[in-house]
Amino acid sequence: MSPEVIAMREPDEPATSERVLLSSGRYVLFGPFRIDQQRQEVTRSGARLKLQGKVYQVLLTLLEKPGEVVTREELRIRLWPADTHVNYDANVNTTVNKLRQALGDSSDKPLYIETIPRKGYCLLVQPEVSDKPAHPLFTQGEASADSAQEASRSLVAPSFSKSDVWIVLGVLGLILAGMLLGAGITRLWISHAAFIAPYPLAIFFSRASAAAFF
Repeated sequence: MSPEVIAMREPDEPATSERVLLSSGRYVLFGPFRIDQQRQEVTRSGARLKLQGKVYQVLLTLLEKPGEVVTREELRIRLWPADTHVNYDANVNTTVNKLRQALGDSSDKPLYIETIPRKGYCLLVQPEVSDKPAHPLFTQGEASADSAQEASRSLVAPSFSKSDVWIVLGVLGLILAGMLLGAGITRLWISHAAFIAPYPLAIFFSRASAAAFF
């Protein structure tokens, strides 16, 4: 009877998941980020991120193997030719740190990139590849807020057509003309009344004087 062989996995090794074929679509989406592989452009909620060439290549390498360990040797082969003489460890660390900084991530509490001691790095999210430039799910709340603001603006400040504007101006003009006409008639009546008022008083005083002499 042959002994039973049990495969063992080290506790710090993350569970593997399906590898992503980045060539199956133009856009790669994860969290609030979108990668346009044709333009080699990374955006976060519509805002473009400035990534250097090697930083961008590290991101693509991690996206190809989500949930799996990407070894430092894999990154070295991806970033530098075989005849390049550099301090690979220090340069890999610097490049990954720049990527974390661009994504707003940290090594202490990683959201996207986890450091696997003595091995490499692991992408903690599952990306989605698509041919459509769909925005990440996290931006839907912002879009909803913008839509609500637009709706409130439309309610507060309704739009008028040119014909409506002319009608309103015509009505205002008629009201203003009526007010001016009424003011003119009132002023004419007052001046006319002031001109007639002295004559009855003069007649009264003249009659009073005549009665005094008789």
